[in-house]
Order: sequence, then structure tokens, then C-alpha cells
Amino acid sequence: MSNKACLIFNPISGQGDPEQDLQKIQEILSRKYDLTTKVTTKEIGSQELAYEAVKEGANIVIASGGDGTVSTATLALINTDISFGVIPRGTANAFASALGIPDTIEEACETVMEEQIRKVDVAKCNNKPMLLLAGIGFEAKTIEAASRELKTKWGILAYLLSGLQQLRDFDMFEAEIETDEKIIRTSAAAITVANTAPPTSVLAQGPAGVIFDDGYLDLTIVAPTNWTGAIAASYHLLQTGLRGDAAIRDDIGYIRTKRVKITTKPEQKVVLDGEVIGTTPLNVECIQAGLNVCVPMLPEPEVTEKLQGLPDLEIEIK
Repeated sequence: MSNKACLIFNPISGQGDPEQDLQKIQEILSRKYDLTTKVTTKEIGSQELAYEAVKEGANIVIASGGDGTVSTATLALINTDISFGVIPRGTANAFASALGIPDTIEEACETVMEEQIRKVDVAKCNNKPMLLLAGIGFEAKTIEAASRELKTKWGILAYLLSGLQQLRDFDMFEAEIETDEKIIRTSAAAITVANTAPPTSVLAQGPAGVIFDDGYLDLTIVAPTNWTGAIAASYHLLQTGLRGDAAIRDDIGYIRTKRVKITTKPEQKVVLDGEVIGTTPLNVECIQAGLNVCVPMLPEPEVTEKLQGLPDLEIEIK
């Protein structure tokens, strides 16, 4: 395999010293690769730089930053033979965590250079690339309220602090969830559509783990009736997610599907891979085995389906 590689580096990700991080990454990767480095700016993001790398003939593209940097870089690589490496340096690094990619620069670089390639699913969400998940309702409000300053000061705890604040003021909405097989109507406080997600992505943990190479999306519906129920449901999802068990509360439902359209009344903000991108409706489609990622091998959990217990539930079979 050719050793022409491109490193896409986001200097504002994470809490470390970006100059030192970049120097360390370049030093390690240059031991194996003919390495080109491209640095993101306010004007040019990782998506544009990844397209440049493809045009220049890179055999492997390596993104170093947070989940937003990683996710947008993949659009140029979907359904190609080009390998993708990740060196996590963001606040949450959920994609790296879900795939077992180490969170230190040295170990992440070693994982890239080992080139154990696994074909993983990606998705398109409202015509944008989706590696992790899309959320509406509570999830979107939590992400939006976690400011850059808060994330810089507190790291991943920023999301917890924001989430606790949002739990006090959560709102229910009406949702229509349409898949190829059925239409589900229910009330909800949060709906999350996941391609892959670590246990810390609490609102995606309805099923017993989220499988990242099965050709399906995992959709979790959280529908508590009051704020104490919202706290209890969130805690239940955290507990079951960490154990790898499916949720059993009546106010939590989940399904698996290849594609889904979600409409809501009223409109809800949509968060995609950690960034607010607009409002509902939400259209997501899984692209099976769409990306070649340098990743350690992980066990695959079983996934089931549960809808019973959701409020105002109607199911129409197509």
C-alpha cells in the first residue's frame, strides 16, 4: 500500500497546546508516511481539506480534532477505497470512543499506522454526513447550551452541566416517525437517531448497544411525563448503556431501521454530530460499509426493538 497520507488538523479543538500536539503527531506519523498537513481555519473546514487530499492522491486521510472535524472530513471519503484515521482531540470524542480508538495522541497514531481497516456504516442526515447521531428535542437543546467557553473550561462536563439545566425545563412535542415498514406517532421529549454512539451519548442508549457496521440506524425515543421522570429516564439510559443492556422503562422506546423521516409539532432544533444544523423535519439514511476506518476490533452487542409504553402511541404498518 502506498504511504501517501494527509493530516487534517483542527487547532481549536480540545484543551491542549495545539502547536505541541501538531508537532507530536507529525513526528510520529512521518515515521511511516509521506505526510502532508492541512490546518483548518474559520474559512476552510475539514470537508474542503479532505476533498483536496483526495484530489492530491492521498491513500489515507487522518483527522485530528473533535467530532465535528472528524464527521465533516468523511464526506470526501464515503464509498471510496481511501482509509480514514482519527486522532481525537475534541471535547467529547464520541466517535473515537465508540470505535475503541485510544484517546492519547501516541496510541491513536499507532492505531492509524497499524492500518487495521474496518468498514463501518455512515449516514446522510438532511444531506449532510453523519458519523454519530442526530438528535431533536432535549439532545439539541443540551448541545446548543454548551458554549465553546464552557467546553474549554470544563471539557465533557460542560455537556453534563448543560443537560442538568435543560432537564428542569424540558418540553414534550408530537412526533411522526416514518420508516420503510411503518409510521409511528407518539409524544416525546427527545428522539435520537444513531449510526454509532458510545455509552456516554446517553439519549442514544435505548437498544443494547449501537452497532456501527450492521447497515441499520438505531432510534431511541425518550418520553417522560414530568421532570422527575426525565431525570429517572436519563439515569436509566446511562446505567443500561454502561452495562450494554436494553432499556426497559415504559417511557423509553427504540427501533432499528435503514432510513427514517421524523416530523414534529412544533418544529424542533436538530443537532448533528455535536452541531446544531437547523430544525425538523429530519431525514436520515444509513450507508452500509461506507467508510474504511483504522480501528481496533470490538465485540458486537445484540439489538432489540421496544415501543410499548410510549405516550399517545399509534403504529401504522405500511
